[in-house]
Amino acid sequence: MDKILIGVFYSILAGTIIATQNVFSTRISEKVGMWETTAVIHLIGLIFAIIMAYILGDGSYKSVLDVNKLYLFAGAIGVIIIFSVTMGVSTLGASFAISLMVISQLSFAAVIDTFGLFGSDKIPFSLTKLMGIIIMVIGVIVFKWKG
Repeated sequence: MDKILIGVFYSILAGTIIATQNVFSTRISEKVGMWETTAVIHLIGLIFAIIMAYILGDGSYKSVLDVNKLYLFAGAIGVIIIFSVTMGVSTLGASFAISLMVISQLSFAAVIDTFGLFGSDKIPFSLTKLMGIIIMVIGVIVFKWKG
């Protein structure tokens, strides 16, 4: 399969799974609390990741010592993501919260690309990218419009 098609497939799969996980997290938090939900989700995620690494892993845990220590905060960032997503979905509803998340992700990803942050290749920001973000914002406004 073409590399781009594989990327498109996994991106669509991730979007679908993220939307589902957001709602699941919100439902758990209604019963057990926000931080408890975050802990439970990460514990189950850790168990699943260990199993998948055992079955499919092709790397080495020893190599983690060679990674920029800043990047190891990805786990803590994951905790903040789960908490923030759960709060957003529980207060705004899934579609509006996820719309805002997508716009903020795309906007910050553009900043990362433009300035080559965190070791990324620099990708120039263009008028078309700005227009795309603006169109997305307009789309969310139209989506939420109660006319």
